Amino acid sequence: MARRTVEILIPVALDQTYTYCVPEAMNVAVGAFVTVPLGARECTGIVWAEAAQARPGLHNRLKDITATLDVAPLKPELRAFVDWVADYTLAARGMVLRMCLRRGEQLGPERARVGVRATGQPPGRMTAARGRVLAVLADGLARGKADAAREAGVSAGVIDGLIDDGALATLVLAPEPVARAPDPSFQELRLTPAQATAAFSLRLAVARGGYSVTLLDGVTGAGKTDVYFEAVSQAIRDGRQVLILMPEIALTAQFLERFAARFGTPPAQWHSQLPPRQRARAWNAVAQGEVGVIAGARSALFLPFRDLGLIIVDEEHDPAYKQEDGVRYHARDMAVVRANIARIPLLLVSATPSIETEVNARRGRYDRVWLPDRFSGQPPPALEAIDLRSERPAPGRFLAARLVEAVGHALDRGEQALLFLNRRGYAPLTLCRACGMRFSCPNCDAWLVDHRFRRQLVCHHCGFAMPQPAQCPKCAATDSFVACGPGVERLEEEVAALFPSARVLVLSSDLVAGVLSARMHRKKGLRVLIDVGTNTEIVAGDRDGLVACSTPSG
Repeated sequence: MARRTVEILIPVALDQTYTYCVPEAMNVAVGAFVTVPLGARECTGIVWAEAAQARPGLHNRLKDITATLDVAPLKPELRAFVDWVADYTLAARGMVLRMCLRRGEQLGPERARVGVRATGQPPGRMTAARGRVLAVLADGLARGKADAAREAGVSAGVIDGLIDDGALATLVLAPEPVARAPDPSFQELRLTPAQATAAFSLRLAVARGGYSVTLLDGVTGAGKTDVYFEAVSQAIRDGRQVLILMPEIALTAQFLERFAARFGTPPAQWHSQLPPRQRARAWNAVAQGEVGVIAGARSALFLPFRDLGLIIVDEEHDPAYKQEDGVRYHARDMAVVRANIARIPLLLVSATPSIETEVNARRGRYDRVWLPDRFSGQPPPALEAIDLRSERPAPGRFLAARLVEAVGHALDRGEQALLFLNRRGYAPLTLCRACGMRFSCPNCDAWLVDHRFRRQLVCHHCGFAMPQPAQCPKCAATDSFVACGPGVERLEEEVAALFPSARVLVLSSDLVAGVLSARMHRKKGLRVLIDVGTNTEIVAGDRDGLVACSTPSG
């Protein structure tokens, strides 16, 4: 009699499955977690499909499945998602599966939590510290040792002494939940008429079910988070799980606080900075359906949800959703695919939608819910472009006269102003007046940028740097160098000359390490926040200060 064979996908850098025999006494379903031999080691794999009937005699060359794991099997929709992502990104299916199995199976058994409870027996020696512990535990409830010590304001040694005296008994506590169940009725929000209309549309899409993509578009401050919280509450009431994708690895404390204020508890979290043990517990809780809402970075898209009912991509335009190493994908686009495979609604949220999302919304592929007004009722700041071809700055200047006037008015009102220029250094080009020679990088032929603060000419492509020579290397002329164009340091010079009484702060990736620690404190005056570089994020004040914007390109 031919033995049963199955195809098993192993999370290694291979695109194919391996065929294994199923022992007669083992019951294995498609999607189950199993342990199989691979070479000289044991690996965890997923039963991907039933294998075709093997040729006679081939079974003797096939290896058996070693064991099955007590883990919820991967659902068909997640296996289909793995296949689709692998085909679309041209990545090995094993590597895509690896992103789904970051569950910490090598951590070993979890350490038991030890709790204490009062026995009613008085200790042999009573002290004030021991009295406080017994008073805390007088309600008969069990507490962790550390929790009891903290509530009573004593050291752990006091707890151990009471245990030795028999006044406290130890017991094993159940593991703490990854996250408490959110309550959709904990704090109903007061919404504006526009927000209520938008929330009704989102709740209807969630209640109706099925695949749909909705763009929640609105100006900054329109209360988009409060609106999509209503969609989350509908999914929770329906008993479905919710995934909220966030662009940052470390979720903002403000979002977690707002979620807790609305639902009574923060959501479960998933990102690469979680400790391994916490990641393993979160993974298992998601797979078993113990977590109702999880907020995470792009990798959370590959979690094995038991009953996923809604996906929300917050700040869908953010480039942080693009994975650049390993399996290269865009989490926003893959979220559309997963929602389509699972036949659930997807919500894209942004004040500045990406070009792809905007085109899909205009062509009718995505629904659009629009919030045109701020929640506070205040109008958004007016934006006005200054054409430097018709409003040329004064000779030797780079700020238009109307921009200078607007900044002056802001300073007179005691407000702050922010000027942004995405150019580091003093000037992007230095040339010789005598012969026209331009300083360029000897390695990549890019122009060298003049950095007066560092007293160097720097290539922003390869990092080459050199001090500015005393004379032209080509014609030997002296005092003939001229800086062309503005950089952050040159703009600071101009600002200091125009507004001598204002406090000026310059921030760039060249200066932020020293300047930020020394001078990042709130001051009324002019702030020049210029060129923060590609990997530096600057947060400045909470006052409306940007009046207009002027760049050399107009």
